[in-house]
Amino acid sequence: MRGLTSASSQRGFTLLEILVAMAIFSIVAYMAYGGFSAVLKQQQIVEENSARLRAVQFAVRQLDSDFRQVQPRPAREELGEGWRNALLADTRELQAVEMTRAGWANPLGRHRPALQRVAYRLEEGKLIRSYWPVIDRLLEEEPVETELLEDVSEFNLRFLDGNGEWLEQWPAPDAAGDPRLLPRAVEVVLQLEDWGEVVRLLEIAG
Repeated sequence: MRGLTSASSQRGFTLLEILVAMAIFSIVAYMAYGGFSAVLKQQQIVEENSARLRAVQFAVRQLDSDFRQVQPRPAREELGEGWRNALLADTRELQAVEMTRAGWANPLGRHRPALQRVAYRLEEGKLIRSYWPVIDRLLEEEPVETELLEDVSEFNLRFLDGNGEWLEQWPAPDAAGDPRLLPRAVEVVLQLEDWGEVVRLLEIAG
């Protein structure tokens, strides 16, 4: 009798108890996985936003650097007849804006000028910066291009002239005269597909 009592008291789990335990474990595991998955997704969103912020900041810094170092140095036309303004801008053209800037770094000491001719344009939602190795370029000289920023729906510019008036292009359509003339300031507006409008007001040294 003692042996029978001992066997009865040490019986294992019933099938029902095992099924209940497995169900509880499955629920807990699912909840844990769901929470972990949500954390991973949130982390991915943060990383994507951080990368986007860095890209926007880089593009804005490049625009800032170019405009703040604009120089009153016109560029000779490709065919050698006449001059292109030191700063030439019309968002309806292929190159929305083209300018001569200073401060072209030369860490290798190459034989080239410190001035640089650069241009910006918007193409298929991408803001593209171009530069030429010489100021007075020839027709066959191709620019070096960099895609600065993606998902840009609009790239607009306004220029403050000497009379305190804002112009949509530079120089004014009816203006004639010195190709070295520069605006007092420029307003840069980037319309981003995800973040909306980014505006920078930059003073032109003169």
